[in-house]
This record gives sequence, structure tokens and C-alpha cells, in this order.
Amino acid sequence: MPRIITYTLCIIGLLAILPLVIIARNRAEASTARPIQIILDMDLQTKFKTQSRNELFADGRAMRQPVTGTVARGEAGADTHFANGVVGGNWATALPAQTPLTPALLARGQERFNIYCSACHGYAGMGDGMINRRALELVTNAAGPVDGTVWVAAKSLHDATVTPQPIGQIFNTITYGIRNMAAYGTQIPVADRWAIAAYVIALQRSQNANLQDVPPPSRAGLGL
Repeated sequence: MPRIITYTLCIIGLLAILPLVIIARNRAEASTARPIQIILDMDLQTKFKTQSRNELFADGRAMRQPVTGTVARGEAGADTHFANGVVGGNWATALPAQTPLTPALLARGQERFNIYCSACHGYAGMGDGMINRRALELVTNAAGPVDGTVWVAAKSLHDATVTPQPIGQIFNTITYGIRNMAAYGTQIPVADRWAIAAYVIALQRSQNANLQDVPPPSRAGLGL
């Protein structure tokens, strides 16, 4: 066989093996480069993220309210008071039968509030929790926000926009979150969420109490 043909066949053989070698090497090594996707499926798509704006609608919200009277699949006949804080399509104004108001319930609510809520809202619900204070320090740093820190201050539970809210709305907010506040429905059992909501109402009442809220036997010691 002529030498030129032998060389040619060797080169063709090496070129044929080269793609397999490259593929094997890439599969064996980690890479920070973005993978090449021929079929994108639903990895990349035009969409609106949670709590984002959409100018298509008059209220500017991308997330739409459910149609009035809509019942989620599997929830027909469900106790919407206990599960969602809703009674007859309106926010519940009282605790459900499963969680009657007792000193034990408020004590449980205080304990759970201190664990899950106080970090941002503060132990008294003033919006001055440790995380909130630290984040505000980073944002208002004299040299500018540290590492591009962006923070939306935690709401005071005694704010005029919060205190009128019925207990069912507070429960719903704990469950599903609101604006930048995350949902706690997966971390906190339903009964404990009601306990926290009841304790929030107690916190609010503590800042707006009057003499009639104090039991008569205890009023004499107040010096009023």
C-alpha cells in the first residue's frame, strides 16, 4: 500500500476519534459555562415572576385574583375558615372552632412569633427586629450600601395599614406571605399560624389598650 494512503488513513482515524475524546473529557470535568441547549423546553420563557408588575392590567399586578366563588380542586367543602382565614368570601373576624382563644393559645403564639417573626418584626412587633436593623445599617452605610445590599424594611405590626386587618387576613398573610415577606405555610402548622395571628392581635391591643380592657380587680393597682 502506498505510504500516502497509509498516512491519510491514520489521519482520518485520529480525526474520527477526536470528537469522542473531547466529549469524554467534557463529561468528566465540571464547567461553569452555560450548557448548550438545543431544545429549550420551558427552561427559558417569557413570563412574569411572583409579585411583579404587568401594565396589561389596570391594577398593574401580574398575579391575578381568583374569580369570585372559585374553589380549588380538591377543596370543595373544605373548612376555608381554618385553612385560609376566609368566611363567606370575607376575611374571618374570629378564631376558628379548632383553635379557641385561651391563655395557652396566646402563649403558644408568643413562642412561635418569637421564633419565626421577631427576627424582622421585633419582639413587640415594631418592625425593629435584629435582621431588619442590621439590613438597614448596611443599606444606609455612610459609604453607600454594602455589596449592593437592597432591603425593604419590615412593616410595623402597629402601623395604621395593619391594625385594622381582621385576624383572618393576618393568618392568610402568615400563610402565603405578602410583597417581600415570604410565606410560612410550609414551615408552621395551621394551628400555630392561628396562634401567631391571635398573638399579633394581642400585641396590637397592648399598644392601644384602655382602662376598660383591664379586669376590675386589677385597676386599683394602676393608680388611675
